[in-house]
Amino acid sequence: MSLRQQSLQSSLVAKHFGESALVTVQLTTDPHQSSKKVSGQNFLPPSFSALASLREIQIDGRTYQLHIPVRLIATDRKITKLLPGQKVSATVQIARSKEPRVAALLLANRDVTVVNKPSPWAAGLGKVRLGLRAASGNGDAGSLIPGMVLGDTSLQTENFRGDMRRSGLTHLVAVSGANFAIVSSFVLWCMQFFIKRTQHRLFATAIALSCFIALVRPSPSVLRAAAMAAVLLSAQASKRRTDSLPALGFAIAAVVIGDPWQAQDAGFALSVLATAGLLLLAPVIEEKLPTHKKLAGALAPPIAAMLFCSPILVALSGYLSPMSIVANLLAAPFVAPITILGFIAALVSPVAPLLTVALVAVIRIPAALIAGIARRIAEFPVLTIHNGKIGFLIVAISIVFLWLFKKSWRTTTAIFVVAVLALTWIQRWPAGDWQIANCDVGQGDSMVINLHHGQAIVIDVGPDPVAEDKCLRALGVHQVPLLILSHFHADHVGGLSGLVKSRDVQRTWISNNLEPVMESTHSLQLLQKSQITTVQKGMTASIAGITFEVLWPDVSIHNFESMPGEGSVINNSSIAMIVSTTDWSIFTAGDLEPPAQHEILGNVRAVDIYKVCHHGSKYQDAGLMKSLSAQIAVISVGAKNSYGHPAAETIASLTRLGTQVVRTDRDGALAITAKAHHLRVRKSKGTIRLFYWS
Repeated sequence: MSLRQQSLQSSLVAKHFGESALVTVQLTTDPHQSSKKVSGQNFLPPSFSALASLREIQIDGRTYQLHIPVRLIATDRKITKLLPGQKVSATVQIARSKEPRVAALLLANRDVTVVNKPSPWAAGLGKVRLGLRAASGNGDAGSLIPGMVLGDTSLQTENFRGDMRRSGLTHLVAVSGANFAIVSSFVLWCMQFFIKRTQHRLFATAIALSCFIALVRPSPSVLRAAAMAAVLLSAQASKRRTDSLPALGFAIAAVVIGDPWQAQDAGFALSVLATAGLLLLAPVIEEKLPTHKKLAGALAPPIAAMLFCSPILVALSGYLSPMSIVANLLAAPFVAPITILGFIAALVSPVAPLLTVALVAVIRIPAALIAGIARRIAEFPVLTIHNGKIGFLIVAISIVFLWLFKKSWRTTTAIFVVAVLALTWIQRWPAGDWQIANCDVGQGDSMVINLHHGQAIVIDVGPDPVAEDKCLRALGVHQVPLLILSHFHADHVGGLSGLVKSRDVQRTWISNNLEPVMESTHSLQLLQKSQITTVQKGMTASIAGITFEVLWPDVSIHNFESMPGEGSVINNSSIAMIVSTTDWSIFTAGDLEPPAQHEILGNVRAVDIYKVCHHGSKYQDAGLMKSLSAQIAVISVGAKNSYGHPAAETIASLTRLGTQVVRTDRDGALAITAKAHHLRVRKSKGTIRLFYWS
């Protein structure tokens, strides 16, 4: 543990965790809206986060002047308009933070008071950033431009972030050494027409890079990227590879001494490895590529950087995808033009907005191409690795082999790619034909019934749009003739935007209880083009040979509030039904709890699959489980959730009945194949396999 970390842990605020205080903080980063979160059954209100320096705190009747790094989380939207350097005052709750760089989380659940205006320098830089953001426009292409130029990802949707991550292109929207290398190379090229001496050109380039640092914000990640860029500039200036490695070592030492937390930061490791790849491997690849010299020069750097970074990327993401190589190769030619023209567009935006619009219009074309590449590559399956350490070792060893056998690199590369593709095929999910699938959507529910030809019936959509969309893409679902939302708790409807992202929903069944209002209103807005039907006990329907018998909710009024359970009336208004064909039958009932479960006891019968109510909570009707006598019990539940789901007593009761229990937290997504009521379950992950299909 560093001295700096020890000082944070022994600071004044660390002695007051869990207490309230009046504080004044100075923002050090741009505030951003946190990702939409679901707590249990409901959406949390939107929150906004920024790193800050705690300057004053009033607690225990005393006022203290401080200078301690903290993270401010507020519900007041006004902080999104603030700039680094501005101070705000608020009454906060002091909480422990998992970030090693900050002493505490300051939770401001009330309005914040702005103390000062931004400095002219901060206001000018903010105007430049906002100018580029405004000119970039809407859509994935528009959100990509400020991200690639300035690291500003505020315009990107969760779905698009998921596509970029899955396709291996996330590094394009993080300010890295590549950005600095591109900008510095462009400035050096321009300087040759005005300045003859190399030293003077490098000095001018250093000034330009300092301005670039100020524009993208001098965060730790930006400063380390600048250090790595300095190494590349040094190598370019000396033109001697032997000098570059000592320079890299010096830069590593300087960064770690200046900021000890970088030693624990995976991003720092990625920056170092990318730089090493550019210095060591890029020249080798350029020589080996049987292409035009300029094309080889353009392809070699991204290939080298990606190869050197891949062990850590696989360890962090758990993804190993040959298609990410293709994605990076396709995107590589467009990175430099977008970065350079976007940088110029940002700089001139305050004084020449029309020129900014014109430049952005030019780079929107390659940005749209990169966004399209991300979307298409994200649709390809990836090999997911259970253990990050194992993934790191596999990829690292493979790269070492490529290096050792670089004389026959084509054969070695081909063997590696074929091996990865073979593993992905063997471990694919779902394999072949499937009838029923249960998506792994975390602490929530989402079941899919296959109608074939890209069509499926979906029962609930989980809390996460990205997870829902990802699962439906893996299942090949393009159209939803019927969507069933058991009730409007967020863990059952929060992922709806992921489902409707690129799919038509013809009909939707909903419960007769529209609480919570916020969730139901949002869901119905997304389903405006769908035919909405409120279902009730006694309804039946048939779609493509699949029969639906609705057992609940009842039109009568039932007082269940005094009965055992966790979710009261809303849970007990969940849609319960038996879905059946000649090959299989399912009982599914959302979060129905014992009072309502007992009410439908006389109408249930033995089924093949029981989708266990309320994520396997301890509140279950024993008579219902016995009457169902299911072969398989599916529990859709998030790993390490705070609710204790699934309950040990529920699993024990099902096991005593001879029911096989499968659960998404341990088994991943599930695909069930049935023939004449003989069932086979394929899991996307298992306890023995190192790899699984994702």
